[in-house]
Amino acid sequence: MTDANAKIKDTVASNDVVLFMKGTKEMPQCGFSSKVAGVLNYIGVDYSDVNVLADDAVRQGIKEFSDWPTIPQLYVKGEFVGGCDIITEMTLSGELDTLLEENGVTFNKDAADTIRAHNA
Repeated sequence: MTDANAKIKDTVASNDVVLFMKGTKEMPQCGFSSKVAGVLNYIGVDYSDVNVLADDAVRQGIKEFSDWPTIPQLYVKGEFVGGCDIITEMTLSGELDTLLEENGVTFNKDAADTIRAHNA
């Protein structure tokens, strides 16, 4: 196992919610990362962010780890959930609420409802 793979595995295992992204949750550096971080920030999810731009081995390694070619990538309780399009769809359908609730992740349901109301 490479150092990057071990680092990724440890990060995913030791955090309830992790977003591998370009930039940080405070300062995303691509539109797709910004969209997912924006959703998580708005609904009040406590999550760890990993800036893949800071470590090229992690940037490439996360794609192999998940067998998913794009970034951002969201993990909840050690499981890969998806990228920007999937998280957007799950947010609008309410599936993200269900996933978070089932995994005991605290979030603001009213804020999630507001997102859906504004995108109806």
